[in-house]
Amino acid sequence: MGFKKTLEDDALWRAVTASVQPLGGVKRPGPAKRCKKIEDIVKDAPKVGKRMVRAPVVLPPPVTMKSKAHPELSHGTSPGVDRRTAMKLHRGQMPIQGRLDLHGRTQDDAYHALTSFIDGARSAGRRSVLVITGKGQGVLKNAVPRWLNQPPLRAHVLSFGYAQQKDGGAGALYVLLRKSQSGGRRDGL
Repeated sequence: MGFKKTLEDDALWRAVTASVQPLGGVKRPGPAKRCKKIEDIVKDAPKVGKRMVRAPVVLPPPVTMKSKAHPELSHGTSPGVDRRTAMKLHRGQMPIQGRLDLHGRTQDDAYHALTSFIDGARSAGRRSVLVITGKGQGVLKNAVPRWLNQPPLRAHVLSFGYAQQKDGGAGALYVLLRKSQSGGRRDGL
């Protein structure tokens, strides 16, 4: 079951967002167009036989918010982490203090599970956790690193990288979390 976008939906959306100010460098779409009558929409729609053909809706890629305080992370990069700790993490030599398996979850469910897991692990004082995304070209394998770079998770994550083969290889990520603010050094290490 999917949502089908109509010209009325588009016009309503443009009217609602007309007063919204875009972020720097982002262009706003033009003014709202007048809505067509349903009869005109049906009449103008392309048809195959007796069935109306609907063009696929192409959504723009999600906007990633970049923070100067937290540079973007990628597999194997560890800005703000000392070299020895970074090497131990990426070699799989840090003890895994928590595991989250996202196999078989929808993106929405996986995102909420990841957010809850990271919050809980950090609250419990855990530093090194394993997030299993699955191998291959799965959606979650690409989404989890993106989520770890976006608020609110990015503020809690120091580094992440592919796991060693014994822990799941490219289908899992080691994630190094900042220490909770209740104690420890102020730099999060």
